[in-house]
This record gives sequence, C-alpha cells and structure tokens, in this order.
Amino acid sequence: MTSPSMDARQRSPFALAAMQFAAGGCAGFVEVSIMHPLDLVKTRFQIQRGPEDPNRYTSLTDCFRKMYRQEGALSFYKGILPPLMAETPKRAVKFFTFEQYKSIFAYGSYLPESFIFTLSGLCSGLTEAFVINPFEVVKVKLQAERSVFTEQKGTIATAREILAQDGFGIRGLNKGLTSTLGRHGVFNMVYFGFYHNVKTMVPEYEDKRIDLMRRFAIGLCSGVLASCINIPFDVAKSRIQGPQPVPGQIKYRTCFATIRTVYAEEGFFALYKGLLPKVLRLGPGGAIMLLVYEYSFAWMKENL
Repeated sequence: MTSPSMDARQRSPFALAAMQFAAGGCAGFVEVSIMHPLDLVKTRFQIQRGPEDPNRYTSLTDCFRKMYRQEGALSFYKGILPPLMAETPKRAVKFFTFEQYKSIFAYGSYLPESFIFTLSGLCSGLTEAFVINPFEVVKVKLQAERSVFTEQKGTIATAREILAQDGFGIRGLNKGLTSTLGRHGVFNMVYFGFYHNVKTMVPEYEDKRIDLMRRFAIGLCSGVLASCINIPFDVAKSRIQGPQPVPGQIKYRTCFATIRTVYAEEGFFALYKGLLPKVLRLGPGGAIMLLVYEYSFAWMKENL
C-alpha cells in the first residue's frame, strides 16, 4: 500500500482512472439500493395517459397504497435488477467520463472553468446514455407490468423476449435512444455544472460534519434543478419504452414527436408527470451519489 500522504499527481493516469471508475460504481450502487421505489413510482405516473385510464393513480400516496395492496410489498422493487446491473457501470461511466472530459477541455484551453464543468457534464451524459439505454428499456417494461412481483418474468427472460421480438435496434433494446440522450445529456450538464460551480463559490467549513451538510445541500439542489429541467425528455422516454396505448400500434416513436403529442393531447403539465417522485429520488439521490463518489475516491487515493 502507498503512503496516505501520497499526492494524486504522483499516481499514473491509469491508476487514477481506475479509482474514478470504481468510486463512480460505488456511488451508483448505493443510490439505486436506497432510491429505487421512487424511480418505479415515477415511471408508473409517466406511462399513465389521461382520466380515461382505469388504473390511474391520483397521487403519490395513492400509487404506493394501490401497489402495496394489489401487487405486494416487493412490487416496489420491480425492475431493480437492470438498474443494479447497470448503475455500477453507468455511474462509473458518468463520473469517469466527466473527469476525463474535464481534463480534455481544460488542457491548453482558455475556456472559463464554469463552462468546462457544464460542457463536461453534457458530454458525460451523452456517453452515459449510450451505455444505459438497453437496461432502461428492460427496466421500464418490468416497471410497467402490474402483475404480482413473484409472477413477473425475470430480467434476463424479459431482455431475451425484447431481443427476440424486436432485436437490438431502435425498435428493440435501443428503443428511445434519442430521448435517453436528451434526458442524460441535459441532466448531467445541469447536475455537474451547478454542483461544481456553486461548490467553489460556497466556502468550506473546518468542521467536517458542517462541511458534509454544505456539500449535501449543494448536491441536493443540483439533483432537484437537473430533474426539473430534463423531465420532458424523461416522460418521452417512458412513453416510447413503455406500453403503447393500443397494443400492436406504435404511437410514440421519436423523442420530440412524442413531446409534441403529449403536449397536444394532454397539455403542458403532462410533460412534468412523475416530477414529484423524480425530485424525491434524484434530489437526495443526486447528493448521495456525489458524496459517495467524492469520499470513495478520496479514500482510495489515501489507502490504495
């Protein structure tokens, strides 16, 4: 083991990259394990269409109550395996690529640091979307099903079914890729840009517990703001990847066409369906990810 006092600059780029990747994976695993039920509820709200839906949820509490009564307590963890399988590499990619893009854009650049943070976040989100989209297709299909948890098909079986029926392309495991690119690109752009810019403006505290609260509060605001801005892309993604209104007929095909359709048929606020569970998840969840990443990375640099 190396000395705890070894400076990060003495390490090889490969070693630092491996630590960034591992720390990002830890952040993703912890966040999903804690916050998944809210992601499921968010998806349920986004795929329901209008007052004519007989299974419509009227509120967050109503959704939790109906799911518990009709589908059982384990139903809150429907579709958790795809994000658990995906979140470790996904968040690893998220944080790793953000650090790499940040280094690339900063090298010999006259760009303002604030812009570098925002641009690096955008690029990391677009990269992350390519990695995660097949897992999202499987997750949304599992989350949309209203069967009892124990009667539901497994993750691998569901993925094989999608692959057999529609293949790996834009009608199969990569359905909704454009909306996923929009969702993750916009989210990471705001998330990383806000967090790192504000963190540099708000002074650190010597008391570690107070400073932890400072970083958690900034991370919370980052997650909430990013969630509020990117949710129309999220709604479009859920509509495209979820069940279509009429079985066998594809109504929601592309990202911006779906946004226009939802707006025209259901109004402006339909583009913000699922915002409350999304904010409740990605507000504290976003803060948890940033803190787990930073503390994990710092621990690895000191102890490995």
